[in-house]
Amino acid sequence: MDIRYMGFEQQKNARSYRFDVVVKGQPNRRCVVTADLALFLTNRVALQDGPTLSATKLTADLESNQEGDHQLTDHDLRLHTQERRLAEAARVEKRQQRSNFRAPGL
Repeated sequence: MDIRYMGFEQQKNARSYRFDVVVKGQPNRRCVVTADLALFLTNRVALQDGPTLSATKLTADLESNQEGDHQLTDHDLRLHTQERRLAEAARVEKRQQRSNFRAPGL
């Protein structure tokens, strides 16, 4: 299964991210993931992350056989924010470990 981002449509305070789902030997399917833009602000997530988050959500929905409407939720954006914080903490820790390491004889 291949998910192809086809753009978005803005409707007041929501964006609908359009995707084509391509499965070899089957006709392409159009799917839409809707996101309330207020959730991006509340969770401090950049709008540029919308297509990637929507593709991830759509993939998970389709793999669990969820058909119909697909929507990015507050929970989805909170998970993204939490993962981003953990990744940043790991980067900081790694930098600190490198700065504490000194080559012998220097």
